[in-house]
Amino acid sequence: MNKPKIWLSSPHMGGGELKYVHEAFASNWVAPLGPNVSGFEEDLESYIGENKAVGALSSGTAAIHLALVLLDVRAGDEVICQSFTFSASANPIVYQGAVPIFVDSEKDTWNICPIALEKAIKDRIAKGKKPKAIIAVHLYGMPFKVDEVLEISHKYGIPVIEDSAEALGSTYKGRKCGTFGHFGVLSFNGNKIITTSGGGALVTPSKELKEKAVFFATQSRDQAPHYQHSEIGYNYRLSNICAGIGRGQMEVLDDHIAQRRAMHDFYISYFKEIEGVTVFSEPDSDYYSNHWLTAIVVDPTKTGNRNREDLRIALEKENIESRPLWKPMHLQPIFSDCPYYGEENAELLFNNGLCLPSGSNLLEEDKKRIKEVFDTFFS
Repeated sequence: MNKPKIWLSSPHMGGGELKYVHEAFASNWVAPLGPNVSGFEEDLESYIGENKAVGALSSGTAAIHLALVLLDVRAGDEVICQSFTFSASANPIVYQGAVPIFVDSEKDTWNICPIALEKAIKDRIAKGKKPKAIIAVHLYGMPFKVDEVLEISHKYGIPVIEDSAEALGSTYKGRKCGTFGHFGVLSFNGNKIITTSGGGALVTPSKELKEKAVFFATQSRDQAPHYQHSEIGYNYRLSNICAGIGRGQMEVLDDHIAQRRAMHDFYISYFKEIEGVTVFSEPDSDYYSNHWLTAIVVDPTKTGNRNREDLRIALEKENIESRPLWKPMHLQPIFSDCPYYGEENAELLFNNGLCLPSGSNLLEEDKKRIKEVFDTFFS
């Protein structure tokens, strides 16, 4: 008999979700509006604080796209984007007909490198094309170098879209991720720390900007008794049913974070005796990661030529999911012609890094199976 699958990051229901879903059915609020949508937005606003206004949307990708729309990014404009990320960070740039300018990561947080970022900005300005926005990502739940990135943003007057799709609950100097940029982006995809099945949210600095985002997200329908549209719109609003799942998930968010961090501690404890394996962790006490995914970097020169791909295959043979780190955007075929600034940090991370099972619903027996693979592999 095949062993049960151990997933990288599977949905984890708390038990309270059905209450809100049943209320949606009972009241016939099943459309992309209703009490659960409003309630979920209020829950998020209360959780992240900083007087932000949150609009619940169909995905984090939709949130990035609407942030670009609200910043008036148009065809031919340039937008700087962290290269070491998932494609959803970059694709909306192309939706607008704009050009992605990719920037390398630094080694401490694996996120956008402030040195390469400023170099990119200076060079694009020298070429007569000042970037319209910066998309910086809190990768795997780890906050980017907020102070340095925001200083550059203010210096050149370029707004930051803060991609916090993986970082709900993470903090920098005690402040929640998603609240630092001009806009923040959250994701509730099925593999995230909480889920609405599929969904996301745009964090805005004002109620007015939230309302503008919601206007665009509901096909930009003008105020009229008939259907009238003066601007291009999108079908990006979250359904009341999915928002109900989100409300139930918010009740267990802190527990999920604690469990993810416990999995990270499990890996820290194991690999402290394994030469050549580094567990991705906070660089100092200013950073607090939800450790949505725990990742490691394997140095084959110190592990007897055992590399991350060998480890991935060993886990796969035992029906345990793991995954290489994100392949940088500047190495993707679709973006091969886009400018890139930096060195090879992102490429080296991709070549040597591996994401390990990190779900908040993993059991002690799951940890035992993972450990057995490690013991055999590194012995």
